[in-house]
This record gives sequence, structure tokens and C-alpha cells, in this order.
Amino acid sequence: METRMAKSGARQDDAHIPATGGRDRSHDEAAVPGKPVAAEAVRRTGLLVTLVLGGLTALPPLSMDMYLPALPAVTESLHAPAATVQLTLTACLTGMALGQIVVGPMSDRWGRRGPLLIGMIVYVAATVICVFAPTAELLIGFRLIQGLAGAAGIVIARAVVRDLYDGVEMARFFSTLMLISGVAPVVAPLIGGQVLRFTDWRGIFAVLAVVGLLLTVVVWKWLHETLPPRDRHTGGFGDALRTMRGLLTDRVFTGYMIAGSLAFAALFSYVSASPFVVQEIYGASPQTFSLLFGVNSVGLVVVGQINGKLLVGRVSLDKALAFGLSVIVLAATALLVMTSGIVGEVGLVPVATALFVLMSAMGLAMPNTNAQALMRTKHAAGSASALLGTSSFLVGAVASPLVGVAGEDTAVPMAVVQLVCGLGALACFLGMCRPWRRTS
Repeated sequence: METRMAKSGARQDDAHIPATGGRDRSHDEAAVPGKPVAAEAVRRTGLLVTLVLGGLTALPPLSMDMYLPALPAVTESLHAPAATVQLTLTACLTGMALGQIVVGPMSDRWGRRGPLLIGMIVYVAATVICVFAPTAELLIGFRLIQGLAGAAGIVIARAVVRDLYDGVEMARFFSTLMLISGVAPVVAPLIGGQVLRFTDWRGIFAVLAVVGLLLTVVVWKWLHETLPPRDRHTGGFGDALRTMRGLLTDRVFTGYMIAGSLAFAALFSYVSASPFVVQEIYGASPQTFSLLFGVNSVGLVVVGQINGKLLVGRVSLDKALAFGLSVIVLAATALLVMTSGIVGEVGLVPVATALFVLMSAMGLAMPNTNAQALMRTKHAAGSASALLGTSSFLVGAVASPLVGVAGEDTAVPMAVVQLVCGLGALACFLGMCRPWRRTS
């Protein structure tokens, strides 16, 4: 096993998992976009790297949420039942979850740049076909392909961050990415609504295709390869599976992965239930809901920036993570007490306040779980990133339908799901990661 010192000078936690694949020991090549360059040289173009990786991270939520205002129009245009059209969202989300498992190991074997470019080209092609899809069934199929290909941006962006940064630098960069990925879901429906003022639902896919094409050009022209040949795995699919199995047998990595996934599930349950809870139960207007949704997203982004700019380097990542998970549990407990009627009828303001606190705490939980997990996996950042992303999407997809199990007249299921996820995340963090036994 190769010993790797953190670029920030921080001590590593436990021993990392040994790489299972062979290594190509060839020397790094010249600094042109298609060939690997020193990590220090790439980091010097920090703003450009941030914008490129931020764009790749934002593309999947744009693909999901820009399309939301157009669902009724799609139902009418394609003469399909609403339930069938809803499958276009499910297909895209499923593709994003499964695609990461495929692309992550590919990027560990062939480098980051090649699989990313292939994924982006397939994404653009699938999106263009969605523009002209004549039936709902064809739209569902190519939304699945769109999600599978778009997953390359999510998983490889995280892997590139791991290639370039370590320790507190990596945590800071993840907090910066959260600024972009946190804003994208908020503005995406607004952009989709504006696009629908000038064209129909097919125009939304045309805009996504143009965005994907521009990102592809930017990646091809300016994003250098960050994984040198000597650090690549040369094994096949079996080797990738063994690498993932090795990652999952690392108790600490798995603890951070599950904790992050459960925190994401609490967030996803909020996204799924909040339109119904805020508008139907508490009688808020669509404009009020949009305002509250935007304020909560701003809270998440601001706390993420506080984490990256002020806390990282001064407070250990585990302490910040523990505080964030504890706040999520407390906020979810308050929501359950208020929505269950234990303290009588409460209005929208107390419930909205608890949701704001819960969402803001995600700015501490999500970037720090990713940073701590990836800090242990320098040898297989692509596979590790794939596991982190797929786990989050799958757990979120399982938790999301549970918020409506008791019907449309109560918000208790949302609060229960959030509390269970918060408690589970905190328990996994304390029980599996055992931060008090390791040096931060």
C-alpha cells in the first residue's frame, strides 16, 4: 500500500484500504488538456476548476428541476397519463444513481477526462432525442439514458476534487461546490418557467442540450486530466467490484457514507413533502412556498460557506459534522412535536422555522461527510465517489415516498422520516466512525 501524506499537512486517520488493481508506472506527460498534469498546476487555476466542477455538479439538478413546471404540458402533449409522465422523473433519478456505480470505477481505470467527455457527449445526444420524443415511452427511455450519462458529472467532479485536494482544503472546496449545487435546484424551476413563456416543454430539453454542449466544450478545452497513469487501476470489472467491496469493509468510510446518505434522505424528504405541507396543510400560497423554499436553500448555502470559510481549519471536521447532525435531530424532533399536535395547533411560522434550521444544518453535514469519506480513499476516489453518490440517491429515493404514507392531511410522516434519518445518521457517525478514537 502506498503511503500518501495529506497536502494540508494534517495527519491521516486510520490506514487507507490498499488498492486492488495494478498500477501503470509511466511518467506524467506534458501539460495539455488531454494529458495529466501536476495537481499543483491544476489548483493554480482554482476559479476555472471551481466553475467547471460546479457546472458539472449543477447539471443533474437542472436536468431534474427545470422540467418540473412542464409536467402538465407533457401529459397533454403526449396524451399520456400523469403517472406515466411521472416515470420520466423516476427514470432520470434512477439513471443518476446507477450511472455513478459504472462511471466511478471507469474513471479510476482510464482517468477522469475520457469517461467524463464520453458521458457528456451521451448526455447531449440523449437530451436532443428528448426534444423530439414522440411518445412518453421513448421519453422515459432517453431520460434514463440522460440520467446515466449525467451521473458522470456528479461522480467525476467529486473524484477530481479528491485528486487535487486533501484535508481541510478538500472540505473547503466541497463547501464551495455546495454553494453552486444548493442554488441550482432553487433557480432551475424558475428557469424552466421562464423558458415555457417562450416555447413548449421541448424547449426546456433544448436549453439543457445547449448547456450540456457548452460544458462538454469547456471540459474538453480547459479541464486537465487529474489522475496520472501511475495511479490508475488496470484491472477489469472484477477488480472494480473488489475495490468497492474493500471500501465497504472499511468501517469508518462506510460510516461516513451511511451518515451522509441518511442526511441526504432527510433533505430529500423535505423537498418531496414541503410543497404539500406548506401549501395544503398550512394554507400558504405558491408564492409564499417559493419564498420559504428559497430562504431554506439560502440557509443551507450560507452555513456551507461558514463551514468552508470559517470553521474548516479551526474546528475539526468531525466536531462540525457532529454539531450539524445533532441540530438536524433537534429540528426534526421539534417538527414532530409541532406536527403531531402534542403542543396544540401551531401555525406556519414555527414549522417553517424548524425546517429552516434543519435545512441549514445540512450545510455542515453534507460537505463534511463527503470530505471525511474521500480523505480515506486516495487510491480509488472514483469508486468511492460512486458509492457515496449512489448510496445517497438510493436512500433518498426510498425515503421520499414515505412522507405521504398517512395521506394528505398530516405532516407527521415527513417529521418522522427526518427524525429517523437524523438519528440513524448520528448513530452511524458515532458508532462506526468513532471520531473520539482518531486524530482529526
